[in-house]
Amino acid sequence: MSGDLPAERGPTDPAAATWDRVPPLLTVEHLTMRFGGLTAVDDVSFIAGQREITAIIGPNGAGKTTVFNCLTGFYRPTAGRLSLERGDGTHYLLERMEGFRIAREARVARTFQNIRLFPQMSVLENLIVAQHNKLMLASGYTVLGLFGIGGYREAERAAVEKAKFWLDRVGLTARADWDAGNLPYGDQRRLEIARAMCTEPALLCLDEPAAGLNPRESLELNQLLLSIRDDDGVGVLLIEHDMSVVMGISDHVIVLDYGRKIADGTPVEVRNDPTVIRAYLGEEESDELPPEVAADLGIAPDAGTQ
Repeated sequence: MSGDLPAERGPTDPAAATWDRVPPLLTVEHLTMRFGGLTAVDDVSFIAGQREITAIIGPNGAGKTTVFNCLTGFYRPTAGRLSLERGDGTHYLLERMEGFRIAREARVARTFQNIRLFPQMSVLENLIVAQHNKLMLASGYTVLGLFGIGGYREAERAAVEKAKFWLDRVGLTARADWDAGNLPYGDQRRLEIARAMCTEPALLCLDEPAAGLNPRESLELNQLLLSIRDDDGVGVLLIEHDMSVVMGISDHVIVLDYGRKIADGTPVEVRNDPTVIRAYLGEEESDELPPEVAADLGIAPDAGTQ
């Protein structure tokens, strides 16, 4: 499969060198999504590499969540190609698949801006129910699972073990029997990620996972996502407004503005791009950045004048 994007990738594109050494996991080509006369995503192309954290950033209304909705089957794109190639060589065209098949077969998992746990179920049960596809298959899609007949009992035991493994990874073992809705907010965020990882995804899509977290919780989130990339070999696609998270853990950053891609490169390249500073921060390119904004981005305060 070719990773070339002829309409947007040129010799000066900072992402071009990346794809000489990192196998592509997700290739988005000319993605367009229209709602009547409104174009929410306009001819966007990018590549997310295997075993990489790719961040999509931009102002509110830039089209970031719409991209996620197209990738995960909530929307059928107006135009474009969404190609996912797993490490075993299996290839999927996501724009042609129903949402449940994208999750089950292509193994794309997702979290949302608003927490969507089962609040009345225990923390452990939330992770077990995430594995329902394997459990249903083991039951033969019949009532055999009620009686533990066939391979269901072993599948159930494996599901519990996987759930316990991820509870340990996110530090929630001591609260396994709590109702998920009673967890502190930061714990609920980590539980959502653990639940997504219980599906054994090839691509993990996280929509603003750091929203509402304090600095300590954001640091813990960074460490968790880095371990998912490095230890589990899972590609992560991340929408985030917290620049300390984006710049601290991302291998690759894509910037959207009014539905169009305006930058694509490493965190260092993107955070020093005057077009990004102007569009994302709402500053005139000739204006000096406020000190607190420059500090958040990790750049010199006068970078907006360059």
